[in-house]
Amino acid sequence: MSGEGAAAVSNVAIAVIGDGCAGLSLAARSTSLPNHTMHLFSPQSNSLINNHVWGYWQMDWMKYVAPLTFKTWYKWSVKTEGAEVEMQACYHPYKAVKRDSWLAHCLKNAKQNGVKFHNTLPSITEFSNDQVFDSRPPKWRANMMVQHFLGWEVRADAGSFKDDTAILMDFRCDQSRGVHFIYCLPFSDSEALVESTLLSPNIEPDGFYEDTITTWLSDYAGVNRFEVLRREKGAIPLGLMKRHDPKFQGIGSNCGAIRPSSGYAFSFIQKQIATALSRVERGNKLSFSPPHKKIDLFMDRVFLSVLRNQPHHAPKLFTAMAARLTGDEFAIFLSGEANIKLRLKVILAMPVWPFVRALFQLEAVVSD
Repeated sequence: MSGEGAAAVSNVAIAVIGDGCAGLSLAARSTSLPNHTMHLFSPQSNSLINNHVWGYWQMDWMKYVAPLTFKTWYKWSVKTEGAEVEMQACYHPYKAVKRDSWLAHCLKNAKQNGVKFHNTLPSITEFSNDQVFDSRPPKWRANMMVQHFLGWEVRADAGSFKDDTAILMDFRCDQSRGVHFIYCLPFSDSEALVESTLLSPNIEPDGFYEDTITTWLSDYAGVNRFEVLRREKGAIPLGLMKRHDPKFQGIGSNCGAIRPSSGYAFSFIQKQIATALSRVERGNKLSFSPPHKKIDLFMDRVFLSVLRNQPHHAPKLFTAMAARLTGDEFAIFLSGEANIKLRLKVILAMPVWPFVRALFQLEAVVSD
């Protein structure tokens, strides 16, 4: 029996395929599913060696992550050749957590909670299909927009970085291959993560990103001597995608957790899980749904159309939005919590004609 107020069903066996962020984040909170037995299947063990830094804005659903945060910024900036906008938040600062720290924390909690781990995929007869949750990556479409990046964690001389301000976007770099910006998280005045990030359908050779980072450090940060402590790279598809296997429910990026316009997924995975667990507390069967509102998905489709077909507008679009919003409003909007008034504020900050043109260039919506 399901529905609001329905009696809880005892001893429900559920399977989660994949031991990445979504699978382990759910397993770590399995005590919120007291009438369930959780099995986590990881046919290809998710190595903790390949570390990343995940950035997010502090929201209510991120309270379980906050203790593992290693750096917080209440100020951040967006820069172009002709403008710089610095924003400051009071309630929703930008935070950073390391992938290996979060996954190790989740793994420890999951084992303490009695989650059962397996290194082979579940048999189709072992679990009801609606209780198998697949966190493997969704299927990309050919030629879709991708946020691809390569970053260096660097150490330079003391005083090289302004560590109280994160640089979310610095467009003072080569714009010939798509929407291109530097993302810089200063962990101290001598250490920072510096990433060259592109929004385009084509992933470039590593040398392109590395040259961009070196040039930016020299020309704009004034850093000519530095040591590369760690390297990270990735590619995040932007847009709607089909599930990895339509037989199973999705979770995480395989259930629409990636924000189409920005690529942020870590926070939305936690939001998706928190929403699902809240529904279970009210007597519903465990299930997951995309954490984005329909209006936000539509606005993102239009925005992506502008970035794909008119990328030269990107620097002015992002600085215009940053200039119009407070830091907290900026964080709320990108975290999917905007109300009608805030969405209208964003719309009015944008130039009209690029978006009118984009409406006629929208890509088709993809469904399973």
